[in-house]
Amino acid sequence: MRPVAIFRHSPTEGPGYFAIFLESRRIPWTLIPLDEGAPVPASAEAYSGLCFMGGPMSVNDDLPWIPPVCALIRDAVEKDIPVLGHCLGGQLMSKALGGQVTRNPVKEIGWAQASANSDAVSRHWLGDFADRELTVFQWHGETFSIPPGATRLMGNEYCANQMFALGPHLGMQCHTEMLPEMIACWCDQWAEEAAAVAHLPSVDTPEAMQAGIPARLPVMRQLADQLYGVWVQGLAR
Repeated sequence: MRPVAIFRHSPTEGPGYFAIFLESRRIPWTLIPLDEGAPVPASAEAYSGLCFMGGPMSVNDDLPWIPPVCALIRDAVEKDIPVLGHCLGGQLMSKALGGQVTRNPVKEIGWAQASANSDAVSRHWLGDFADRELTVFQWHGETFSIPPGATRLMGNEYCANQMFALGPHLGMQCHTEMLPEMIACWCDQWAEEAAAVAHLPSVDTPEAMQAGIPARLPVMRQLADQLYGVWVQGLAR
């Protein structure tokens, strides 16, 4: 089986639980560290799927790797090679597929609830999680629009578009890939950002984020298993 290509845009925003999920199912994967200057492949054909992780930059920034990444996403979609995006990755997917990425009304940082839709596409992706309140992890200040032809799967009061699907492709605003070590690292690395907006109801303190791990991470892990499980069914064999 061809490997899943996982694109990293920031050293501390690696694949996390997504890599653990793939390895538990003996699905090969390879890391493409764009943050270290790795070139963007010209074609998606060498991979069974593409996964894009998060990052502190904006898809609207003038960065040399953003146009070729968007072109690669379009290439994968044209060839029915599944694409998966987490946070910045979901925003890259939206931008590549004709959507827009703009400032969200508020920053979302930490644990959050999101409301899942109950239409047929949502039920396909979310299974028993459709039409329910779901626990997710957030760290973003921008938001994507739903690209043409895609279906919105969930949202919440602070960010209307939390997830979309287009055929075998899934774009997420939230971070379902989190590990306890990643949460601790982000809380330390971006403590000033969180402190600056700590007055917002959409923002957790670092202490609250870490205190919530025992109860909330296992619940989100069940959602991740559901979403990743559907996504890998579409991988090119």
